[in-house]
Amino acid sequence: MLLLFASNMFMTTAWYWHLKGGMDKPLPIVILISWGIALIEYCLAVPANRIGYAHGWTGGQLKIAQEAITLIVFAGFMVLYLHEPLHWRHLGAFICLMGAVAFVFVGK
Repeated sequence: MLLLFASNMFMTTAWYWHLKGGMDKPLPIVILISWGIALIEYCLAVPANRIGYAHGWTGGQLKIAQEAITLIVFAGFMVLYLHEPLHWRHLGAFICLMGAVAFVFVGK
């Protein structure tokens, strides 16, 4: 789980860092920088998924857990880096996603 959190921090950064202070950079440069950041994400996500799968998680469980983690990480990034507020709609969406997580893990 820690590897998935770390990988999501890198991927969120790779996708969204340029929105704050990087909009003046040429798009090809932004893409190259983002690819470099995403490489670190892959180096964490691939072993995280292999470890999870080896410990009995299904591919579906790994994916839905990763999506839930993505929302948690992005919420922090949105507030701390992009300085955008969280609204009640974000909480509602998060609760719905946690319901999806519960459905995937029921009976495990």
